[in-house]
Amino acid sequence: MRYAFLVGDGMADRPLAELGGKTPLEYAATPNMDRVAALGRVGRVRTVPAGLPPGSDVANMSLLGYDAAAHFQGRGPIEAASLGVALAPDETAFRCNLVTLEGGLMADYSAGHITTAEARPVVLDLQAALGGAAVRFHPGVSYRHLAVMADFPAGLECTPPHDISGRPWEPHLPKGPGREAVLDLMARARPVLAAHPVNRRRVEAGRSPATDIWLWGQGRALRLATLRERYGLTGSVISAVDLVRGLGVLAGLKVRPVEGATGYLGTNYAGKVAAARAALAGEDFVYLHVEAPDEMSHEGRAGGKVQAIEEFDRFVVGEMLAWAREAGDARVVVATDHETPVAIRTHAGGPVPYAVCGPGVGPGGAAAFNEAAAAARPAEAPPEFFERVIRGTW
Repeated sequence: MRYAFLVGDGMADRPLAELGGKTPLEYAATPNMDRVAALGRVGRVRTVPAGLPPGSDVANMSLLGYDAAAHFQGRGPIEAASLGVALAPDETAFRCNLVTLEGGLMADYSAGHITTAEARPVVLDLQAALGGAAVRFHPGVSYRHLAVMADFPAGLECTPPHDISGRPWEPHLPKGPGREAVLDLMARARPVLAAHPVNRRRVEAGRSPATDIWLWGQGRALRLATLRERYGLTGSVISAVDLVRGLGVLAGLKVRPVEGATGYLGTNYAGKVAAARAALAGEDFVYLHVEAPDEMSHEGRAGGKVQAIEEFDRFVVGEMLAWAREAGDARVVVATDHETPVAIRTHAGGPVPYAVCGPGVGPGGAAAFNEAAAAARPAEAPPEFFERVIRGTW
């Protein structure tokens, strides 16, 4: 059996007045996800254990069948795994966003979705100006980067910048042990960014500059048992996001980069599907992740979220369903990692829907794939959900 996990980040939502009281999943035209639901089984999975933050780090770890309550330490070390950054035992990895702070507000948690080509020299220049034995910077993708600090104490409380979009940022600065070191680093980065030619060109073009760095999601080095060790599975991960790639690396999956994959609307869907098909020609498992629905939620754009869901349905789910029909020995899973309600523009931790079809599953599912269709099903724990999908134990 082969397995295609197709994940639309943050697709789950709540009813919106502007969509006639429907959620974006209910409102969007999703014939292919609906087909997965009708052909197979619909359920719910509780991807965010009690007491953990409802982030994509925790939720995607859960979708991969891990008990996040036992393993999660922070987003930073997961992204370090993606970037191939080895962490010494005394080092702490932080997610380092390039952000736009303006008028006392978190004006843009992504610095206007700065491109990777623009961001890379900015982060390398931060390393040249500020890096050393105590801290080092590593460039990632778009606005998502890494800062590694030595001998950093435990217990610092940090707020993800996307949680405070359009709100005053100062009340959400880090609190607790190590606060002064982080604030000092932010302050020393500010003039480097203000003078950077990339930012000057962005301002001249009417785009948001990267005015500041914002550190969060810190943790020490992490190890997970691989999917080969747990289930004998080989496979690949396909995502534009370092976080998901890092989880794939920790799970023993091969990272398959796709040129033009942006984590935004209009990403290179065809390239992602081609990479998934190539992987499944010789491997057992693929985890194909699309970030755009989550980004639209963070921007508060209900129409954009509907568009992102419809693009995911048409260009990813539809194409992978066609592949599965040809393959014959494949199960297709459609899932979302967590809720990202447009109304609050950040993540929430309720159980989320999934659907699976293929040999040994169903029929007997719901007529559609959305929150309401799955609401009557009991919420499953992640390890049991993953075990059911892989073993076919319904």
